Amino acid sequence: MKAFACGDVVPGCEAQWVCSTEDEILSAVAGHAVSAHGLHSISEELSASVRGSITTVS
Repeated sequence: MKAFACGDVVPGCEAQWVCSTEDEILSAVAGHAVSAHGLHSISEELSASVRGSITTVS
């Protein structure tokens, strides 16, 4: 299982996900970035920050 907390990248955001794969996390985060943060594209830098903050949970 993989986990990600948006607040690790965007201070103050409390959204969190636990999914089976990193790809599922990235898909959910992309939708969240649009709806909650008003982003219309994800930069390579932001994508790298998200990937770097994804953890493995048991």
